[in-house]
Amino acid sequence: MRPFLVFFIFCTTLVFAQKPKKNAKETDSVAYYIELSNFNIKTNNYKFSLGFAQKAIDYAEKTKNVQNQAFANYTLGAIYFELKKYDDAIETYYKSVSLYNTLKPSSQQAFCYYQLGLCFMEKGDYSLAENYFNKAKTIYTAIKIPDAIELLNLQKGIVYKAKGQYKSAIPIFDQLIAKPDAQDVFKTKAEALYQLGNIEMQNNRGNLALNYLNRAYILNKRDKNMEQQSKILLSLSQVYEKLLNIEKAHSFLKQHMQLKDSIAHLNMQKLGSEDYVQFKEGERLKTIEQMDKENKEQQKANKVAKLISILAIALISILSLLSLSLYKNNIIRNQSNLLLKEKNNELLLAKEKAEKASKARSEFLSTVSHELRTPLNAINGITHLLLEENPKESQMNYLTSLKFSGNYLLTFINEILEINRIESSAIEVENISFNLKLLIGNIQNSLKELAAINNNAFTIEIDPTIPDYLLGDPTKLSQIFLNLINNALKFTKNGEVKVILQCNEINEEFTSIHFKVLDTGIGIPEEKIETIFDSFAQGSIEINRKYGGTGLGLTIVKKLIDILGGKIELESKVGKGSSFSFDLSFKIGEEKTTVDKSLDFDDSILKDKKVLLIEDNKINQMITKKMVENKGMLCEVIDNGEDAIEAVKNNTYDLVLMDVHLPGINGTIATQTIRTFDKKTKIIALTAISLNENREMLLSYGMNDVITKPFDPVDFYRTITQNLIRK
Repeated sequence: MRPFLVFFIFCTTLVFAQKPKKNAKETDSVAYYIELSNFNIKTNNYKFSLGFAQKAIDYAEKTKNVQNQAFANYTLGAIYFELKKYDDAIETYYKSVSLYNTLKPSSQQAFCYYQLGLCFMEKGDYSLAENYFNKAKTIYTAIKIPDAIELLNLQKGIVYKAKGQYKSAIPIFDQLIAKPDAQDVFKTKAEALYQLGNIEMQNNRGNLALNYLNRAYILNKRDKNMEQQSKILLSLSQVYEKLLNIEKAHSFLKQHMQLKDSIAHLNMQKLGSEDYVQFKEGERLKTIEQMDKENKEQQKANKVAKLISILAIALISILSLLSLSLYKNNIIRNQSNLLLKEKNNELLLAKEKAEKASKARSEFLSTVSHELRTPLNAINGITHLLLEENPKESQMNYLTSLKFSGNYLLTFINEILEINRIESSAIEVENISFNLKLLIGNIQNSLKELAAINNNAFTIEIDPTIPDYLLGDPTKLSQIFLNLINNALKFTKNGEVKVILQCNEINEEFTSIHFKVLDTGIGIPEEKIETIFDSFAQGSIEINRKYGGTGLGLTIVKKLIDILGGKIELESKVGKGSSFSFDLSFKIGEEKTTVDKSLDFDDSILKDKKVLLIEDNKINQMITKKMVENKGMLCEVIDNGEDAIEAVKNNTYDLVLMDVHLPGINGTIATQTIRTFDKKTKIIALTAISLNENREMLLSYGMNDVITKPFDPVDFYRTITQNLIRK
């Protein structure tokens, strides 16, 4: 170890010798403390050396000089390393390296990494040691210090040897011993010869091992490294013992033991010599009274030591009993943990099964609702076409009933799909500005006819302090109110339905609103209140037969209110009516210009427009083509995506109606391909939207708009008209 510290002291002297003389408070103080520390190392006064190194660190931190802080920590780490305090050395070298990493590469930074490698070698962590040697080598190579690289190669060889990688270690040692003795490499050369001797001894080549070890012993005499000499003597003893030369083995072992005792004695003095000097200097100043006092204190300390010994024995006895108790408890706990682990595994399996069942249910309902839209589109489309062809009066009742049944089935399918979307987290919450009062007014206007059918008074009360514009999700709020008010109007006859909006609190940014929907209808039995929000739940079978409905409306309402951050409350009495209420918070919004989406549109623009319809279902082909031609448009039909791409490439169309699900290339890929050569032609998607589809996804492929199957004729013509007039 000592040669490395000598090399470190040399580096220290060199660093500060190169610095120009400045103000003593800035630089000389740190240099002075380190110089004192190094001097005390040479005289084995390690206690003073540590003290001066710490003073250097304190002064460097006080002056905020990063270079000095790094070097002072580097000095302290070297002392810890010499004292074999490897954990303290590692901690201190880490501090030094972190500071050096903020400066330009230097030999001190490389030496820190090198010393870290030595520390981890002493601790037996050869992988980390090799890592830090590599870092040191990188820096030494960059700043061109070849002698240091030779030393690093030696340590890498030692690491390979310690790992048993002799094939990697031997070439390194051979390269080092090939250096001529005239060069100042005898220290590394001696170590390389010693390592090769050990490798040959492990391979049972005794004579070759003796050759290497004797050469190492001769070179070591020039360095006078006691620790290295001790190791060489021990290895020589072991080799002679294997060669059955017991006399020489005993001789070298004896020399090794004597040298080891000398080293141990010197190590004990490293922290003891300065204490002895202090004792000698203080002895002259002591008086007889002080000596008596020390004797009394010593006697007192002896009594305390005896008492501590007695207490320690008692404590050990208690701890032994506790350990026995803990051992028994540990056995019981392990048994309990094993049982809990088994139960937990059973719960995990049950959870996985439940999740799979939920996923299967969701996928089944989504698939069923999606697949039902195609034949339902045929039912609703043919009904619409027949109604437009002036049917006989006797046929009108049948067609009207068919249209009602189709719309009812469509509502049912849409509700199933909405439930699936909510439960699969495929639904997002908007945060846009909207006029709450206008939204409620529009809902009231749209439901006036239903109120009139059952002769109900339908009124709305809105707190005037509620702001006109709020930030939120108007679509989901509309769904909530349409379901609640629809139910109230359906289950109430010759009565009253009232919607109340009250302001709970308001400030400059937020408002909280209490919503309530009251009716004087048939009410809900008390035993059904807890389950009324479950899917497909209604008051009774008789109510379902009398009033109809799917039993999904209130489920959707509850889930949407949960998503918006509210909680729905229900109060009801049979024969007296029901009250649904919930609270929601909104940010206050600002008035924005909105686009008027009225039902009126000019469809005269459709006449003579050329339309390409891509649809694989024959019935849907017939219905869609007929609806297009009824407005005077010219329609060409193709049943697959490949032909559709060629048709658009070779012809000019005003509009393309693209079914999403096609054999071969589907509608989205066909649209994406068309957009590579045609950016202008309007393309509208025709789809029975499933759980995994949404409008934004379809538009991302280059489609201009989406029409959902089954078609609502008014929406169908409006969407086509708007896209044809849109630039």
